[in-house]
Amino acid sequence: MDIQDKVAVITGGASGLGRATARRVVAAGGKVALFDMNEEKGNALAAELGDSAIFCNVNVVDEDSVKAGIAKTMETFGAIHIDCNFAGIGNAIRTMGRNGPFPLDAFQMVINVNLVGTFNVLRLCAEQMEKNEPFNDDGGRGTIINTASVAAYEGQIGQAAYSASKGGVVGMTLPIARDLAVLGIRVNTIVPGLIATPLMMGGAEEMSPEIWEFLKPLGSQVLFPKRLGASDEIAHVAQMLIENDYINAECIRMDGGIRMQPK
Repeated sequence: MDIQDKVAVITGGASGLGRATARRVVAAGGKVALFDMNEEKGNALAAELGDSAIFCNVNVVDEDSVKAGIAKTMETFGAIHIDCNFAGIGNAIRTMGRNGPFPLDAFQMVINVNLVGTFNVLRLCAEQMEKNEPFNDDGGRGTIINTASVAAYEGQIGQAAYSASKGGVVGMTLPIARDLAVLGIRVNTIVPGLIATPLMMGGAEEMSPEIWEFLKPLGSQVLFPKRLGASDEIAHVAQMLIENDYINAECIRMDGGIRMQPK
């Protein structure tokens, strides 16, 4: 897919992986709808990117909220060709800990955002992609990129909810790709390792020397290179998945070769 003049919905678009991907899409000539709940960061990024971007205050687990964001995107840009799902949360709670069993509501919240929220957005974006005229000789109409985690395969102590949610994203990649193949829509999943996102850096958007020193031991666990990954390195993979029309139904690890230990 040539990104020029294509429209991307990007969840979690106001910061981290979503922000980096939005910048790449716009730099390649595309347009972006930033789906996020952080109005301050979302509006700031939309202003930075100019007429090629809009911010939509969207809660990915709420069907009406997502439908409103998609309606605004269609009204502004007229189509949706790309859906990148980066919105996600996590927690660290043992199945049975000092305070008792894992609270069910805390488990369900992570599943709802990471798994149900991803599916909620992609199914409604696919509805709009189906309306597109094919943009290549293969009959391509769109592409969907989801985000899992190496925790889907090597979940650590306390990551039952997070691993289950990301394992679900991995598990639904192939069947959704099969479902949507008849429409000319590709579906892939990025599987990041230890990435320097705001979630990892305590809310910070950029790596300061102080944060670097704090996270350096964590980066040393990576096979090579021995550091945390950068948001733009994940965005680079997203761009490649958008542009390469022969990659479909894949879950691609982007992790420096790390294999997570129990803790």
